[in-house]
Amino acid sequence: MEKVLVTGASGFIAIHCIHELIKAGYLVKGSLRNMNREDEVRKSLEKDSNNHKLEFCKLELLDDEGWDEAASDCDYLLHVASPFTIEEPKKESILINPAVEGTLRALNASKNSSKVKKVVLTSSMAAIAYGHDKQLCSPEDWTDTTKNVGAYVKSKTIAEKAAWDFIHNDNEHSFSMTTIHPGMVFGPLLSDDTDGASAELISKMINGKFPALPDAYFTVVDVRDVAKLHVESLRKNQSDNKRIIATSPQGINIMEISNILRKNGYKKAPQNFIPTKMINSLAPFNKEMKSMAAMVNRGSYGADITETISIYNWEPISLEKTLIDMGNSIK
Repeated sequence: MEKVLVTGASGFIAIHCIHELIKAGYLVKGSLRNMNREDEVRKSLEKDSNNHKLEFCKLELLDDEGWDEAASDCDYLLHVASPFTIEEPKKESILINPAVEGTLRALNASKNSSKVKKVVLTSSMAAIAYGHDKQLCSPEDWTDTTKNVGAYVKSKTIAEKAAWDFIHNDNEHSFSMTTIHPGMVFGPLLSDDTDGASAELISKMINGKFPALPDAYFTVVDVRDVAKLHVESLRKNQSDNKRIIATSPQGINIMEISNILRKNGYKKAPQNFIPTKMINSLAPFNKEMKSMAAMVNRGSYGADITETISIYNWEPISLEKTLIDMGNSIK
C-alpha cells in the first residue's frame, strides 16, 4: 500500500485530507508540532474504519529535525501546514519565515527520499488575487507582494514562489508538484477545534458576537472539495506541475453568508455592515482592521476554474450545504 505524509495533521484541511486518504486506501503518516494532539486527531477520524492505518511523527516548520526520516518511507507528501492569523502580526516574519522554510524543508525531504513521487502543496487564492485589480483571476496570476497586501497573503505567495523555484531548479526531476489554491475554506469540522479562521468566523456569526460585518468579498470553497482535490492530484498526471484553483467562480459578499445562516435558523447572524470609511480610518492603528481593510478594498473578483473542472470533473458542493453542515458541526 502507498503511504502519504501529511504535514500539520491537526489542521482543518489536513484532517479532511487524512479522512479522504484513508477512504481511498492509503496508509497515512501525519506530522504534528505537538505530539499531545495525536489523540485529538485520532478521535476526529474515529468514524473511519481503517484509521489504524494512521501513524504520527513530530515535525516543526522551523526545525530540520526529522524531515528526511519522515519522508523516507512515503510515496507522496501533502504539505498542508502553514501558519495563519486573522489579525496582522507585529512582524511579517512571524508568518513568512515558517511558511517559506517549512515548504522548503518538505521539498528537500521529498528530494532526499528515494520514494516520493509527488508533492501536493496547499497554497491559496491569497497567492493569486491580491495586489492587483484583475476581475477574473487565473492560475497564471500572482499576487503582487510589493503592494500592501498583509503578512498572511505575502507568506503564501512567497512560500509558493520558493516552491516553484525549487521545482524548476531540481535538475533530477525526482518528483512532480501540484499546488492547490482554495479561497476561504468552510465546511464541517471533524474535530472540536474551532480556532481556525473560518470556524471562528462562522461560530461568532451564529452566536451573535459580531454586531456588524465588513463589506468584503471573497471566493469560497467546501473543505471536503479541497481535500478531494488534494488526494485526486496524487495520481492525476494531468495536474503535474500545475496551479489548481479550488474555489467559487464568483466572489461572495460576507452578508450573503450571513443571510444563508439566518435563513437556516441562526437568527443572531448580523444584518448590518461596518462603514468602510471607519475600517480604513482605523486600519493604521488596529491589526484586525488592517487585514480587514485589505480584503474590503480588494472588492469582488472571480476565479477561472475551467481547468479544475476539466482535470478533476469537479462539481463543487453548494455554499448553502457547506454552511448548513458547518453550522451543525459547530453546534
